Amino acid sequence: MDNTKLQTLKGFRDFLPKEAKKRQYLIDKLREVFELFGFEPLETPALEYQELLLGKYGDEGDKLMYKFQDNGGRNVALRYDQTVPTARILATYQQNLPMPFRRYQIQNAWRADKPQSGRYREFLQCDADIYGTSSPLADAEIIALTNFIYKSLGFSNYKIYINDRNILFELMRFASIPDALQFKTVSEIDKLDRKTEEEVGSDLKEIGLKEESINHLFHHLNESKPNDNILSVINYCKSLGVEENRLIFQARLARGLDYYTGLIFEVKIDEYKAGSVLGGGRYDKLVESLSGLAVPAVGFGLGFDRTLEAMEQFKLFPDENKRRGVLVSVFSPSEVEISAQVSTTLREKGVEVEIFPDINTKLEKQLKYADKKGLKWLIVVGPKEKDSNTVILKDLETGHQEDVKLEDLVKKLQTTKSGH
Repeated sequence: MDNTKLQTLKGFRDFLPKEAKKRQYLIDKLREVFELFGFEPLETPALEYQELLLGKYGDEGDKLMYKFQDNGGRNVALRYDQTVPTARILATYQQNLPMPFRRYQIQNAWRADKPQSGRYREFLQCDADIYGTSSPLADAEIIALTNFIYKSLGFSNYKIYINDRNILFELMRFASIPDALQFKTVSEIDKLDRKTEEEVGSDLKEIGLKEESINHLFHHLNESKPNDNILSVINYCKSLGVEENRLIFQARLARGLDYYTGLIFEVKIDEYKAGSVLGGGRYDKLVESLSGLAVPAVGFGLGFDRTLEAMEQFKLFPDENKRRGVLVSVFSPSEVEISAQVSTTLREKGVEVEIFPDINTKLEKQLKYADKKGLKWLIVVGPKEKDSNTVILKDLETGHQEDVKLEDLVKKLQTTKSGH
């Protein structure tokens, strides 16, 4: 076979066990926190009718969507995000859902984007939203959830930047920016964390803003104070356990998407240079524009790859060099049954165990396998041990080995496990 056929497609990735375990660790942690806050899991199909998705993300989104005809000649597209499919769910199943509806969704999405650092064509999207209320308490609950996630992952130096879209539009009116240019202006302001005011100023001139308007806008962005809505959200956040010094009002925070209607926020981790790791806000008109159903909403999308990268930078994963797990070796074909019984007994007691899955492999080779896999224990049951109801237990970290009675084996492994 031609080796090029063995490569992944551009923008798609393989995850070998070491990497996949880290991803699984993060997913498990996120699920745990989502469910702690009463959010329920939602899953939608990878494929939707093109008609549902086209025109919902602007021209750019339509270009980047993976679209094709299925075997039945239907025009279909791969899921581009999770918001539009959720709008479909709300329109279809509203009677069956408790409103307000809290949902989280952790599934892949696909975009035929230009692959670059931290940007892939297939990626895991991780969203949490509250549908069916426009209360600032829901906004605060979403921010409290965000805070709890990063705290429970072990981050200590992160900030939650918050703003209200209404403040931005008010400032643009003060600066006499025409309505037709306001969304483009928001898009440029959104780049202020990556570009200087001078650079953004010249971009704003290019889209048609006057110098006087640009100067006014920057002045107001730097001087502006939070409005009553933001003050109310901040107060509720504090009651929900978010430390005040984590919450930073920033009038120039814009978030690029057009559909936000109120609160907007982002999480940034100090010393992590790739940018924000989570972003979200209130979008009270989006579901209505997608499905005709008036459902206010607030939520976020968590940058899974960035959060994972930041966890690696700050060494927040469990020590991957720490040995764990047990291999029950197969001494010879006549000891297979006793090895299988030992494995089953240990598994029933919750010990992580594998039996070597071949009956004719030399012990030395089994030992090498356990070592390469990073297992902690090797159990050997030879003819002598079989007769005396014992096993040889070898600690692969220290090299120490001892005879252990079968009835004491679980206790021995669990004691040592908790002692490590």
